[in-house]
Amino acid sequence: MLGEPVPLTVGDVKLSGNCSPCRFNQTTPSFTSNVVAITFEQGNYTVSYISPLRDNHLQASFRSPYQVNITLPQEFDVRNPLLGGISPGSNITRYEDNTTLIQWNRTMSVDLRFYEQGRENLMYFFLQFMAIIAVVLLLPFLITMKKKE
Repeated sequence: MLGEPVPLTVGDVKLSGNCSPCRFNQTTPSFTSNVVAITFEQGNYTVSYISPLRDNHLQASFRSPYQVNITLPQEFDVRNPLLGGISPGSNITRYEDNTTLIQWNRTMSVDLRFYEQGRENLMYFFLQFMAIIAVVLLLPFLITMKKKE
């Protein structure tokens, strides 16, 4: 709430790299702390895990710069700045199968807000509805202005 780091509850943690299989140590939660940490030898690895997301918003911060790659499935998008948001320094690649790859090179934090196509359609419907209301409310005013001249 005040910017302090909050541990993420994850499952199915995997470590991959130039090793087969890549070994890591995982601590178990204790009575006083529900935090689980993984440790492994220094090197170039990819850590993958499964975790629930809330409100189509993903945030992460790191103690040192990392290369971060996030692949969004085809039903999600980030290109509309009114609905989606991406922290600076990202590179967005949209593939032919409508999946999206977002990459950061040597970043210490990632902030990604994505949306479904239905939200974009709903936003355009709302904007059109508001434009119609504005025209209906302004039309009588404009007509009376012309009569006064």
